[in-house]
Amino acid sequence: MIMFFLGSFVYAQELNCTVQVSSQQIQGTNKDVFTAMQQKIFEFMNTTKWTSEVFTLNERIEVSILINLSEQISTDEFRGTFQISVRRPVYGSTYNTTIFTYKDNDFNIKFQQFEPLVYAENTNTSNLTSILAFYANYAIAMDYETFSPNGGDVYLRKSLAVVNSAQSLSAKGWKAFDGTKNRYWLIENYLNKSQFAPLRNCMYQYHREGFDKMHDDADAGRAKITEALLGLEKLHTNYPNSFNVQQFFNAKVDEIVKVYSKAKSDEKARIVTLLNKIDPGHQSKYQKILKSK
Repeated sequence: MIMFFLGSFVYAQELNCTVQVSSQQIQGTNKDVFTAMQQKIFEFMNTTKWTSEVFTLNERIEVSILINLSEQISTDEFRGTFQISVRRPVYGSTYNTTIFTYKDNDFNIKFQQFEPLVYAENTNTSNLTSILAFYANYAIAMDYETFSPNGGDVYLRKSLAVVNSAQSLSAKGWKAFDGTKNRYWLIENYLNKSQFAPLRNCMYQYHREGFDKMHDDADAGRAKITEALLGLEKLHTNYPNSFNVQQFFNAKVDEIVKVYSKAKSDEKARIVTLLNKIDPGHQSKYQKILKSK
């Protein structure tokens, strides 16, 4: 079992990405290969130049990756899950808010201990590097979406380019017919502005106009968060149980409960009614808002 944690890398690239590889379920294999996998993925994510911009150390985007390998198919082929979480700081506080979290169950890769991870933009070199490039660009896009309206467009389209390049792969997760919840639909839906513009507006308004203002005026900031969430009501009506909206609330549900636990009773009642409608999967958690004092 490999379960150690790698610290911050010295280069000030865009991502401050920690990587953890667990191989507990795989027996009888030299564990050095999993140590090498963890180290190479860590270096790949943190030393690849993903943008043309210059980031200082404290501007890097906080990302964590957990890879849980469940099966060794052949000498160099492995299957498991890939879980990613992306966070960004809230202005005027020491709090980091999770802006994206997702567990990708279509993680089937080839990896050789002594071969480098090679990546070239718009070129597919392996399923592993394509997955990493997809999520690196998606993480940057999600961060940018919270700082300016539609701010992540460039990197969303880079994620889409990775999906398009990966169509030739036999691995699952890249194609529309692979399922309704995968990398293809994650980016396809989010870039559909005619349908998912309310979600993108919510990402900006919730974080920049809401959370970042709460240090000055908690009530005003919370009102902006309410306005952002109200914008998702029509989206839910048109596309109930949307994959992308589900991902938003998976990242935000516990945070939302804390934010509204400090609201007045009438505000609590209104927001819980809305949340129960647009995010029915977390209704039991939203009841905590009403019970808080």
